[in-house]
Amino acid sequence: MSKPDQSEVNTLGFASTTMELQKNFKQVEEIMANFAKSYEHMDLDPFNLMKSSAEWYAALAKDPQKAINANISFLQKSMELYQQSITNLLGGSVAAEPVISEEKGDRRFKHEGWEEQPAFNAIKQSYLLVSKWLRDQVQGVEGLDEHTAEKVEFFTERYLDAMSPTNFAATNPAVIEKVIETKGANLVHGLKNMLEDLETGKGELRIRMTDTSAFELGENVATTPGKVVFQNRMFQLIQYSPATESVLKRPLLVIPPWINKYYIMDLQPKNSLLKWLVDQGHTVFVVSWVNPDSSYADTTFDDYVTQGVIAAVDAVEKATGESDINMIGYCIGGSLLATSLAYMKAKGDQRVKSATFFTTMLDFSNPGELGVFIDEEQICGLEKKMNESGYLDGTQMAGTFNLMRANDLIWSFYINNYLLGNDPRPFDLLYWNSDSTRMPAKMHAWYLRNLYLENNLCKPGGVTIDGVSIDISKVDIPVCFVSAVEDHIAPWESTYSGAKLFSGDVRFILGGSGHIAGIINPPAAGKYNYRVTDQLPEDAEAWAAEAEVVAGSWWPEWDRWVKVLASDQVAARHPGDRGMSIIEEAPGSYVKRTLNDINPIAPATAAEASPVEMATPAAATQAVVTPTARQDDLTAIKGIGPKLAEVLNNSGINRYSQLAELGSDGIKQHLLGVDERYARYDTTSWPEQARELMSA
Repeated sequence: MSKPDQSEVNTLGFASTTMELQKNFKQVEEIMANFAKSYEHMDLDPFNLMKSSAEWYAALAKDPQKAINANISFLQKSMELYQQSITNLLGGSVAAEPVISEEKGDRRFKHEGWEEQPAFNAIKQSYLLVSKWLRDQVQGVEGLDEHTAEKVEFFTERYLDAMSPTNFAATNPAVIEKVIETKGANLVHGLKNMLEDLETGKGELRIRMTDTSAFELGENVATTPGKVVFQNRMFQLIQYSPATESVLKRPLLVIPPWINKYYIMDLQPKNSLLKWLVDQGHTVFVVSWVNPDSSYADTTFDDYVTQGVIAAVDAVEKATGESDINMIGYCIGGSLLATSLAYMKAKGDQRVKSATFFTTMLDFSNPGELGVFIDEEQICGLEKKMNESGYLDGTQMAGTFNLMRANDLIWSFYINNYLLGNDPRPFDLLYWNSDSTRMPAKMHAWYLRNLYLENNLCKPGGVTIDGVSIDISKVDIPVCFVSAVEDHIAPWESTYSGAKLFSGDVRFILGGSGHIAGIINPPAAGKYNYRVTDQLPEDAEAWAAEAEVVAGSWWPEWDRWVKVLASDQVAARHPGDRGMSIIEEAPGSYVKRTLNDINPIAPATAAEASPVEMATPAAATQAVVTPTARQDDLTAIKGIGPKLAEVLNNSGINRYSQLAELGSDGIKQHLLGVDERYARYDTTSWPEQARELMSA
C-alpha cells in the first residue's frame, strides 16, 4: 500500500471509513444473493467429474505409498515455510530465499505486495505448496485409464487456478489496496459488472473480456474492401477488391472454421492476413459461414461439404472463369477442406490444385487438452442439450477453449472486472473471441463422434460424405501445413501426423506462439520464427530438430511456395466482373448475426448461382425461378441442394413424379446433358425418396 493511501485513511478517520465500507458491503450482499439464485437449477457437473474423481480415489487407495510420500514432502516444506514466515513477519520484510516459487511466466503474482509484504508472501507460498501437494497426488497414479487420468489432472489444474489467492478480495494485495483507495466502491462496481454479465448470459456468468461497444464490423474491424458475390443457406462468399494491377491466374479460396467467424483473419489493416494476401496479388475469396438457428438442427457435415465447400468452389469458378484454384483451411475449416478434397478426388473433380492447412488436425489420436472433453458420456450430454434447442450455443464451445487457459482468459478478467471494479478495455482480438457462433445439432454430434471420439477421418473409408466413401491418402495435390509450436487447441505434433496422410508433395511449416498469434503474424511485426522443410520423417520431434529455423513471419515463405506452383498472371479481377450479382458490401450480413439473432436468415437471392450458368456470364444475373403451385420442393430430397434444385427447375424438372418416373439412370443422364460436371452427384436414392414424398 502506498504512503498517500495510508495517509488518506488516517485523515478520514476510522469511523467514517467504516461507515462507508458498511454501506458498500451491504450492496455487495444484495448483489451476491441475486447471483446465488441464478445458479440454483444449474447442472454443476457437466463434465461428469464425480465419476472420474471416484475412479482416481479408488486407484490412489491401492497405492498408499504415493500419498504418504506426497504428505511427508508437504509437511516438511510446510514447516520450512512456517519458520521462514515467522522470521519474515518479525523482521517486517521478506529476506530469505523462498521455500517455493511460482513458475516463470506466471503473471498472477506480479504485484509487489506478493514479494515485499511478509503476510502475502506467506499466503502465496502456502498456495504454491498446496498446489504441488495436490499435483503429486493426481499425477502418475497407476490403475487409471489414460483418458480418466488426463481428465483428473486437467480439472485438478483448473481447481487450483480457481483457488488461487489472487482470486479473492481478502488475499489479493492489489484488491485490498483498491478497496482502501475507493472505500469499497470497487467491489460494488465489480459486483454490478457481474450482475450485468449474468443478465447478458441469462443466468450464466459470461465474463466480458472487452468493451464490445467499441467495435463495429465493417467500420473498425473486418474492413478489407470487398463484396458479397454469392450466398446460400450455408454461407456468404466474399470476393475482395484487388490492390494490384495484375493478379495470379489461380484464385484463392479460404475456408475458416464454422465455430468462429472468419474475421480473425481481418481484424485490423496492420494484421489482416486477408488484406496481405490481396496485396501480394491473390484474388481472394473467403467463406463467411451462417450463424445457424434451430432451423438448422438437421443440417449435416455432408451439407457443409456439398452446400458449403463445393458450392464455394463452384462460385469461385463462376466469378473468375478459372477451373484451377488454390485453397486454405483454418483449424476445423482445414478438417472440412481435407474431407472435401477427398470427396472431390473420389468424384473426379480436379479443380483444386493446392491446399494449405492452418493449425489443422486430421489424425485425432492425440487431440491434446481438448480430448479431455470428448468421451461417450459427455457427448451424450451435449446431444441431449442440442436436441432441445437444435444447436450448440457457441458460448459453451468458447468456454471450453477459455478453460484451457483459465488464468489468462477467465480469472484475469474476473479480477479486473469484479474485484478491482474496472470496466473491460477495447481489444479487437477479444471482441472477435466473444463473438460466438452456434453449431447445428446433427452436424456437431457427427463431428465430435467421427473425428474426435472415433478418429475416422484419417482411416481409408472411415467417413462417407453424401454416399461417397472418402480416403485422404488418395489426395495427391501439393499441400502445405502451417502449425504453431505452442498451440493448445491443435497440438503441432498431431497436425504433423495428419500432414503425412497425403500422397503428394507436402511442406510443413512450424511457426511460433499459439493457435491464433502463430497464424496471425504479419511480417511487419517482426515476431517469432519458423521451421520449414519438404521432408517429413516419421518422428515429429526429429523433424523439429533437423528443420531449418528462419527468423520472422512465415507468411512470405508460404507466398513463395504457392507462387512456385503457378505464377501466371492476369489483369486484376474485380467483384462482379463476370456478371456475378453484388449482394452487398463486405463483410456481409451473415457475419453480423450474433447469438441474440435467432430468426431464420432471409432466403437466398438470385446470386445463388448454379454451375450451369458458368458458361454464359450474362446468365449470372438471371432470377431464380419462382416456384409455382405445381412445383415441389426438390431440396427435400437428400443430395439435392438449393443450387441443384434450381438447375433441375430451370431444365424442366420441378415435380417429385418426374424424378420417380426418370429413375436413377434417367436423372443422371439428364444432369449430364446439362453439364458433365454433374457426374459427381449420386442419384441412386432420389427416385425412391421422391416416391416417399409423393405418398406423404
